[in-house]
Amino acid sequence: MPERLYRQPMDRFRALIVALAICLGLTAPALAQVGPSPHAKVRMVADAKAAAPGSTLWVAVVLDQDAGWHTYWRNPGDAGEATEIAWTLPDGWRAGGIVWPTPRRLPLGPIMNYGYEGRAVLPVPVSVPASARPGAPAHLTAKVDYLICAEVCVPGEAVTQLDLPVTSGPAPADPEGHALIQSALSSTPRTGVVNATFQASRGSVRLSAAAPALANANVASAYFFPYDSSAIDQAKPQSVERGPRGLTLTLVPGAAFTGKTPSQLAGALMIDGQGYDLAARAGPPLPGTAGHVALASASAQTGQLGLWLATAYAFVGGLILNLMPCVFPILSMKATALAGHSEDHTQARTQALAFLGGVLASFLVLAGALLALRAAGSAVGWGFQLQSPTLVALLALVMLAAALNLSGLFEIGTSLQGLGGGLAARGGAIGAVFTGVLAVVVAAPCTAPFMGPALGYALTQPPAFALAVFLALGLGFAAPFTIVAFTPALIRLLPRPGAWMSVFRKAMAFPMYAAAAWLAWVLAQQSGAVGLARLLAAAVVLALAAWLFGLSQERRAAGGHAPALGGAAFVTLVGAGLVAAAPLGASALTSQPWSPQAVVQARAAGHPVLVNFTAAWCVTCQVNERVAFSNPSVARAFHRANAVYLVGDWTNKDAAIGQALQAQGRIGVPLYLLYDAKGDAPTVLPQLLTPQSVTRALEQASSGKA
Repeated sequence: MPERLYRQPMDRFRALIVALAICLGLTAPALAQVGPSPHAKVRMVADAKAAAPGSTLWVAVVLDQDAGWHTYWRNPGDAGEATEIAWTLPDGWRAGGIVWPTPRRLPLGPIMNYGYEGRAVLPVPVSVPASARPGAPAHLTAKVDYLICAEVCVPGEAVTQLDLPVTSGPAPADPEGHALIQSALSSTPRTGVVNATFQASRGSVRLSAAAPALANANVASAYFFPYDSSAIDQAKPQSVERGPRGLTLTLVPGAAFTGKTPSQLAGALMIDGQGYDLAARAGPPLPGTAGHVALASASAQTGQLGLWLATAYAFVGGLILNLMPCVFPILSMKATALAGHSEDHTQARTQALAFLGGVLASFLVLAGALLALRAAGSAVGWGFQLQSPTLVALLALVMLAAALNLSGLFEIGTSLQGLGGGLAARGGAIGAVFTGVLAVVVAAPCTAPFMGPALGYALTQPPAFALAVFLALGLGFAAPFTIVAFTPALIRLLPRPGAWMSVFRKAMAFPMYAAAAWLAWVLAQQSGAVGLARLLAAAVVLALAAWLFGLSQERRAAGGHAPALGGAAFVTLVGAGLVAAAPLGASALTSQPWSPQAVVQARAAGHPVLVNFTAAWCVTCQVNERVAFSNPSVARAFHRANAVYLVGDWTNKDAAIGQALQAQGRIGVPLYLLYDAKGDAPTVLPQLLTPQSVTRALEQASSGKA
């Protein structure tokens, strides 16, 4: 009896202690410990202040990253590494996988990566066992391994902890943790919403997606993030078509399609800021997911237009196309030409008809090629000709030549439309035809209002109907200049020729320079830094040829002769073409694994040594590999310098490489060290390399000047 009376107060005391512990746990925030890490603060949050037995608790690892730094998605893209979390939990507790929010694109040079900038919140569901004892504290530990990159990439490791009490009843939400986790979950791809199929043929993959949510979405914003990095060529553009029930993306296949077609293509479709989980099966396109160009009006149903309404839409669209920025440079030259013939009505009409003929012929040729390619199974759409990097580079050089002509560096014929070399020199009408052709080629990437429904209709109809729509588009495009040329009252409104025309002509050069710059940007998206560098080199050579040609014209106009200058201009012009068309070639550069002993041995044998500390997940490293170390000129420079190329691969942890980086005051890769053969301290090369910088450094090392 006395023992029982003694135990009862003790049991009440224990119960009071447990109740106080629970109350303290519910009224105070859960204790979270933040681990040290480079360029990011790593911590853990939970959506509730306590855990209930038998429930699912949401926790998240939060990475608050320094400005300019980023971490990676589940598929990091062409380089990088996804964040990994290793959990240490109480007995019976189980952590699921990371629920990844939809990432953003992180392009760099010729590669494409996917990840997060700023704050990255990675939610994880944690199952609390039914046997969890209320009142007992739960200790959660997460070891976070991540890669964080800016100009360099640094592997990060942090340990973060969270203490939560276990409660027998519902726990109130943790304000900060709940808000962060719900925001992250709302940005994860929605599952079970979209039905999708894919079909591979002729070097492309057609991914069709159908869902009511996609019917009125802005398909121009659509982008597919694959879960498997080998599924597609991630650096290539993704073209999109819309239909009444969804959309179709045209992708470039990756290594997964080599030799066979996979049974599934999985990923996240991002459109209008919302992600959708796709598990596309191999099969024919879904009905109603294609047929319209990407910028077609969402409210128009092309199948209901009819031929007459489609041609009317096309004519109005062609009129409006004259106001599009991509067409303005060419049409500004046409306006200049008409102003020059304001007193010669016959010449103005002749040139207007020639311009009309060039426009109509070009639209019909483009339409025929487009219809033929689509009939053959190619996934092409309006503007397909500018999907060719070669044609884009050629057009950029033509625009530059036209701008230099307008700036007065040289003259071609007597017409301001002299863009076609010998064509323009044969007469103003021929020059006008060429101007019409060039205007159509440059106008093709643009889509004016009313054009989308008309083109969508044309691409689903028999060839005769389709050509009629394209003919109406051409008539609308050429109509303003033709009408002005055939209306004397309008021509009289144009200023009379005079000294102002020289100033006006030079001013019109700047839209042409802008067009050349825009095309250079397009080429950079298609071919990366290597293609852009080649175009810029060709542009410099072309400008030199134009200057030499203009100099020879000046001397001939003064009564002298300059055959040498004319010949030099021709040879230089040919050089521009060779620079633009030169193949990349395969690099003969071979490497050996880095080690301190390998450096000592190579230098003892009298060889300069270039050490490349790199990693597969390092974005800048991969860009330098493709731009610099894969260039044949760099391989030849190594051969001339009799240099040894050592690669320290830090893709996996390597203590020796880590110590070597620390010895140079670095915490990440890339790091490029160039040793001469004399035993001097190494020269640190820039983090962004070009073939020229590597070649120059090797020449200096071999001569003892490094």
